[in-house]
Amino acid sequence: MTENSSRFEQKLHIRWSDLDPNGHVRHSVYYDFAAQLRTELFIARGIRVEDMAKAGFGPVLFEEKANFRRELHFGDDLIMSGSLKLLREDYGRFAFVHEIWRGETLCATVEVFGAFIDLKLRKLTLPPQDFIDKLSNLPRHADFTWLPIDK
Repeated sequence: MTENSSRFEQKLHIRWSDLDPNGHVRHSVYYDFAAQLRTELFIARGIRVEDMAKAGFGPVLFEEKANFRRELHFGDDLIMSGSLKLLREDYGRFAFVHEIWRGETLCATVEVFGAFIDLKLRKLTLPPQDFIDKLSNLPRHADFTWLPIDK
């Protein structure tokens, strides 16, 4: 795992079970890769799923979108990066972009848009201040944008 101010990276290992009958990575696996990377990014910043659950909130996704540019195969030497692309000013909504690279070639992107939900009320909520402090330190994409709060 490596990290700089604009992205969080780790090597990506394709498992035999990730492949389809054509010998390349199944489409749904890209979303699994992105979810794992976000989880590890959160952990690296001190944001653990169990701590969010204790505080009574968690992330929820509204949209996931993948763009497949190059085939991925078993044994490829890949790096996946992740960073915030959008954050609402009150930290209630977010978007992440994940990029899969083979050397200098961008092979795929996965973008997600989501929010935080109150686990008891099952309604959208804002994260507590101690989590906002940690979220404010997440790496930001070159195209990062602050989303104004709806009035």
